[in-house]
Amino acid sequence: MKKILITGPESTGKSSLAKALAESYDTHWVPEYARLWLEQNGANYQEEDLLLIAKGQLHLEDFHAAQANQYLFCDTGMLVMKVWSEFKYGRCHPWILDQWAKRPYDYYLLCGIDAPWEAGPFRENQNERAELFAIYQAELKAAGKQYITLTGSLAERLEIIREILSI
Repeated sequence: MKKILITGPESTGKSSLAKALAESYDTHWVPEYARLWLEQNGANYQEEDLLLIAKGQLHLEDFHAAQANQYLFCDTGMLVMKVWSEFKYGRCHPWILDQWAKRPYDYYLLCGIDAPWEAGPFRENQNERAELFAIYQAELKAAGKQYITLTGSLAERLEIIREILSI
């Protein structure tokens, strides 16, 4: 099974992309645990909650990996947790950093900020998307990850990924 990490700033189409890909390839996708956690606990989270959210994300990933077939599409991962924590609090829990360093993916897909912003009850950084996108690029490069930047409509992004996966 190949694991594909879909990452990037808020409201760049990660969830829509992961869900569409899973449907297209008849497999599982890993939803964003932070959204589930915030829906249950409210938007007033604290720094220490990010560790709980990160652990929940990886638990979901492991659960869906056990049921996936050829591909597992991960809507977010530890890179999002790292960037989120460092951007908001200026630091990141060592456990999250360790998981980011030691959990490999077969493909890293960085969603571009050309997707229109969609407001939501838990979204925070509408005006910082370009800055955050640059941080994601820098983090992927610093970690030595080969990644593909996805731009365009959902259909265009899906086509790019289908071409990559058919190679």
